[in-house]
Amino acid sequence: MNGVAMYSSVQGGGTDQLVLQHAPLVKRIAYHLLSKLPDTVQVEDLIQAGMIGLLEAIKNFDATQGASFDTYAGIRIRGSMLDEVRRCDWTPRSVYKKARQVSDAIRTIENQTGYEAKEADVAAHLGVSVNEYNQILQDSSSCRIFSTEELAEEGDHYLDESANLSDDPAEGISREGFQQALAEAIMTLPERERLVISLYYDEELNLREIGQVLNISESRVSQISSQAVLRLRSRLSGWI
Repeated sequence: MNGVAMYSSVQGGGTDQLVLQHAPLVKRIAYHLLSKLPDTVQVEDLIQAGMIGLLEAIKNFDATQGASFDTYAGIRIRGSMLDEVRRCDWTPRSVYKKARQVSDAIRTIENQTGYEAKEADVAAHLGVSVNEYNQILQDSSSCRIFSTEELAEEGDHYLDESANLSDDPAEGISREGFQQALAEAIMTLPERERLVISLYYDEELNLREIGQVLNISESRVSQISSQAVLRLRSRLSGWI
């Protein structure tokens, strides 16, 4: 039984109608989010979690708060999906630790030299070979390095809309400042890293397709993408 049938079968009346009416929204958010997550994440799990979020939205929606139900439901659906992703994240702690070490090394090198930290520079700083460094990048590609806020900046409007529901003006200002800082940091990435980020997020190509465009292997694209993300993290350390 799929997520829609499973949840609508236990509901009745108006709730049942809302579940069926908004099932396409759940699927749309699931596939949009899936394109930005590791291959280990299954779309069926996202849809099931999203249906739970939809039911919570139906139960808790308050029309007097100003937001439309579709906007509110989109936020709750996506939040439920992200909770499921975090719950099922089995990435070893050692991978996160090494990813942080790479980010710290990039920041240290760039602060000391004023130049972009290259692979050989970071590998030397960490005391590993370039091949070992590239393996660290490969391993870290499955990490959820960025926060929900950062994922939203990469083009997911559902979380952007959630900012409109906040009663705290300072929160909105902080979010806007972070988005500006992230945009500026992306523009200062090395050319190849910036291109990979653009092809992945703006053109929505997968790693294999990016490899074909750049005439490099899919694993190499993954390494470049990971280094770009870790470089951004190093440059946004004041925000993260």
